[in-house]
Formats: sequence, structure tokens, C-alpha cells
Amino acid sequence: IRRMVVRGAPLIGVTAAYGVALAMHADASDDALRRAIELLGATRPTAVNLRWALARMESLLRDSPWAQRADRAYAEAARIAEEDVAACAAIGRHGLALLRDLAAARTGRPVRVLTHCNAGWLACVDWGTALAPVYAAHESGIALHVWVDETRPRNQGAALTAFELGAHGVPHTVIVDNA
Repeated sequence: IRRMVVRGAPLIGVTAAYGVALAMHADASDDALRRAIELLGATRPTAVNLRWALARMESLLRDSPWAQRADRAYAEAARIAEEDVAACAAIGRHGLALLRDLAAARTGRPVRVLTHCNAGWLACVDWGTALAPVYAAHESGIALHVWVDETRPRNQGAALTAFELGAHGVPHTVIVDNA
């Protein structure tokens, strides 16, 4: 998380939850729980999903018997991951309706979408947030074209979003942030 190998708010939260589970597998003591929460919380101090996932794990585990902490932590991390998948799928369904309406108004011309940063399946457990409607629209046959800004300074758009869209077969063009 700290080195940005794991990126994207949803995936950071899920990764942190599994990080706590790994810590509880190694040492289920109160001190180990506190250290794991502090260490993981310091990796990306502005990540909202990181904060709530750690708070959720701590709340669940704080009063749990040590012998049950690892199993409970893994189960909760899996629930957090599944909730992310469900949330992204819902975003895709709701966004698809909007893109379908836009496509109907464009009479055969592609719907154009501009993205910023990376909000696809590399930033989440599955589907992605902002890209979920794009994938759903593409799969349902809606003609679209995505303008992918490069997203300086780390180029998540150019490196990640463009990669995802290409792998999914979605027409796209990478543009510089100043365009």
C-alpha cells in the first residue's frame, strides 16, 4: 500500500483488512492487533477506505477471544471484498442506464466518456467504480469511446486505465492532462 503497488481506495481497504487477518494469523494478541492497525493506518493516511476497513476490523476483533481472531479476521476481510464487488456491480448497473440514455440521444454516434486516474478493476476487487458502467455499456453493445487522461504525476490513467480498457476491448485514447 505504501509503495502504491496496491492502488485505488476500494482495493486499499480490502488489502488492509487482509493485512490485519495476516497479522492475527501470526500473533493474535491485543498488542499485535494495535500494531497492525497502526502500521497499516500509516501507509496511506488520506485513504478513506483504509480508515473504515481498519476501524471495522478493530471493532470486530477487539473483544474477540485471541483463539478466534485469525478466523474472524479472514472472514471479515472476505466480506469486505465481496461488498466491494457488489457495490461496483451496482455502480455498473446504475451507470449503464445513464449511458444507455445518452446513447439513445446520440443516434448512432459513440458516447464519449472522460476518465481521470484509475477507477477500474485494478483499483478494486472486481469491475471497478467509475469504469464499471463503461464495461457494462461496452458489453451491452453501446458504442462508446473513452478519453483517458494520463493522470500525472503517477500516470495511473495512461498506465492502468488504458491497459484495462484495452484488455476489455473498449475503444479509448490517452490524452495529456493539459489537453
